[in-house]
Amino acid sequence: MSPPGGARAAAAAAERTARESYGKLVAYLAKRCGNVHAAEDALADALASALERWPSDGVPHAPDAWLLVAARHRLFDGARRERRRDVLHERLAAAARDAQQTFEAAEELDDDRLGVLFACAHPALAPGVRAPLMLQLVLGIDAARIAGAFMIAPATMSQRLVRAKHKIVAAGIPLHVPPAGEWPARLDAVLTAVYTAYGEGWDDPRGSDPRTRGLASEAMWLGRLLAEACPAEAEALGLAALMTYANARRAARYDENGTYVPLERQQVARWDAAALDEAETLLERASRLGRVGRFQLEAAIQSAHVVRRRHGSPDWEAIAMLYDELLRRTGSPVVALNRAASIGRARGPQAGLAALDALARDALARDARMLGYQPYWATLANLAERAGRAEQALDAYRRALELTSDPGVRTFLFERAAAAGGR
Repeated sequence: MSPPGGARAAAAAAERTARESYGKLVAYLAKRCGNVHAAEDALADALASALERWPSDGVPHAPDAWLLVAARHRLFDGARRERRRDVLHERLAAAARDAQQTFEAAEELDDDRLGVLFACAHPALAPGVRAPLMLQLVLGIDAARIAGAFMIAPATMSQRLVRAKHKIVAAGIPLHVPPAGEWPARLDAVLTAVYTAYGEGWDDPRGSDPRTRGLASEAMWLGRLLAEACPAEAEALGLAALMTYANARRAARYDENGTYVPLERQQVARWDAAALDEAETLLERASRLGRVGRFQLEAAIQSAHVVRRRHGSPDWEAIAMLYDELLRRTGSPVVALNRAASIGRARGPQAGLAALDALARDALARDARMLGYQPYWATLANLAERAGRAEQALDAYRRALELTSDPGVRTFLFERAAAAGGR
């Protein structure tokens, strides 16, 4: 009989292990058996077995090692039952023996995630599926969450991911780091996937969503790995700098009451000074390479924000100019939104509202989904409030509240709406 709370503790341990080790285990298995689908299915079976056995047997000392051995046994059993190609059968048998030897010797598990990241960016795969595939295979994000991040229907995203995995197997795409000469062609997709994962975790800084808990730290790890593996790639360094800047301010995003605090109001004392210094060093290294890209520009924007720790206020004009260049390069409506907010700070709320009006007209002409984007309404509310347009500000705050589920953000918006309405 399971001890009291044993099932809950086992489930928590399995969830924690899956969150922290999913990508590492899938990459390790897939590289050795040559089949991404088989690796994912085997790991899913192993997690189910853990939930069944750990409550009575106890949580193993090395849960990820237990899962990997269990998954490999399932890979071996599946190949034996189905009698697939002899080559696959032999690979799986060798993998099972290797796993046992590895863990009996208490050796460190090889980390093959970087190779899988580059495999997912292979030219044989459609550009639109590369970043989503990395998020699922390396970071374990479910298809519905990925679909939301890319504004695509969940069913459509699931189909694309399944087709991409079949393509990896059918085309024989190798799951290892390619020669350095092939890196530039694939690096942008890899960096975009890592940053998207960081953004998913950044949106849940207190870890309240089990689907994204730990994603930001996992993405940070991958970003540092890329920066170390590609020291001559300015954008790899730029991404590492960008995430380090953002992570340094994590503790300041909410006050002691759990209320959201916008960047310009955060307490500088709550920023991680050592992390900010590290980010500045990374950005400086990137700038010396002389090839400016999106991630360096975004990191430079963060740098212009954090000069407040030395000079008392951000360099809003520099921020607006950096957003001008970033928008020119990306055409992103989210960048255009941030540009409007920075113009409102640098040149006054009326100028910011004019930029926001231009964005709204463009969004309606191309894709009205921007008007269902909560930060759009929060930005409009702030600019309208500062311009003295109380009625417009109140309406925008109401729309922002309708689109917000985070309690801390809702509290902040309620307080701003009350101030705008004179209540």
